[in-house]
Amino acid sequence: VDMHGIQTSGNCIRNITTDALAGVAVDEVVDPRPYAEVLRQWSTLHPEFAFLPRKFKIAISGAREDRAAIAWHDVGLELQRNAAGEVGFRVLVGGGMGRTPIVASEIRAFVPWQQILLYLEAVVRVYNRFGRRDNLYKARIKILVKAEGQKYFDAVNAEFDNILRRDVNGASQLIPQAELDRVAASFARPAAVQPRTDAALAADAPLATRRWAERNVHAHQVPGYRAVTLSVKRGGQPPGDVSDAQMDAAADLADRFSCGELRVTHDQNLLLPWVKSDDLVALYEAAKAAGYATPNIGLVTDMIACPGGDFCALANARSIPVAEELTERLADLDEVFDLGDIDLHISGCINSCGHHHSGHIGILGVDKDGTEWYQVTLGGSDGSNHAPVAVPGKVIGPSFAASEIADAVEAILDTYRAQRQTNEKFIDAVKRLGLEPFKAAANACRTTTARHGEPAEAAAA
Repeated sequence: VDMHGIQTSGNCIRNITTDALAGVAVDEVVDPRPYAEVLRQWSTLHPEFAFLPRKFKIAISGAREDRAAIAWHDVGLELQRNAAGEVGFRVLVGGGMGRTPIVASEIRAFVPWQQILLYLEAVVRVYNRFGRRDNLYKARIKILVKAEGQKYFDAVNAEFDNILRRDVNGASQLIPQAELDRVAASFARPAAVQPRTDAALAADAPLATRRWAERNVHAHQVPGYRAVTLSVKRGGQPPGDVSDAQMDAAADLADRFSCGELRVTHDQNLLLPWVKSDDLVALYEAAKAAGYATPNIGLVTDMIACPGGDFCALANARSIPVAEELTERLADLDEVFDLGDIDLHISGCINSCGHHHSGHIGILGVDKDGTEWYQVTLGGSDGSNHAPVAVPGKVIGPSFAASEIADAVEAILDTYRAQRQTNEKFIDAVKRLGLEPFKAAANACRTTTARHGEPAEAAAA
């Protein structure tokens, strides 16, 4: 079925990721998909980079809004056009979550697209040469960049110059236009997608339909089309989980409404990229019947959660019960819409698979003598428009017991509701007010006291 598991694990360059709205987003500068595929082909089974000090992840954004969280990756690539209209990449290096959350730093403002493989070769080669192999916890490139700073940047740029000098201007090593065109042909717009008369949702459409259209339906490059997110966040199932029957239903929706194409989003949802605007009402009804029409994209119940202790041997605490309790408490759509854009992320351990560092509200599961506790951070961002500068959240105090964590989150939301200014988003209120009002409200929910203060994992975070 043309699928494989090569480089899905191990100390190598993992799969290249990008924006789920690539090729359809109205704010797109350059379609990142052909470049992502060129990078994938270059990195797959690369003989020099098959045994790096640690795993290595690359993400590409081609739009004005970063929906690929590039600053949280080992290498982040932002497609740009310079003043002459030439395409190139802004290169970030050294990002990552885990025990030591670090936002990537810019190493090069503009690399012409033809040279990007050469520049990445220099980035990874210097990391492969000097990255820590004696300590698993200090082996990621973010630790090397943090420790060496400008020395690492200088070494990469010197290696890049050496690569170019080894051939006449590096000409035989550049990506040929013909090769990019060949790969780009795999991402051509479906032949059936042609500009058409736009159909607006009726003003008297039912409230449920209008709410769904407000949160789950996105503008499109092609007139008369929309991209639509199928929410995989609903009561009765862990966030992001689907059954085999639900996957079949998603495939049916893709065949019926989206030229057979279905994408997976950064936020653990599904996306239909080619929906006719006059099919939206029919799609809503079909999605609702399949359990995919929760109108919550970008809202607090559209949370990211890892499998946690229910499924993962590395986890210190469970994530799914916390997500379920919060979903139950926030079942009132009027309340959720009133709260507005909030990214809530939950990780069951310091490995950060739930991206808690980048959540406006982050929850981290920790272990204290075999008991589940939860640390809360506020003010994190993945770099999207909700908060366009990537930043790790800040801890608001000692951990909360499993019985307290939902109360603490609810108290934080109540504080925001009480102290926000007109049209002020949650993340902006946190920046304006600081942590103290939220910390005081959350701490008032405590019914127990942490016996040993903060655990080692929390201190590291």
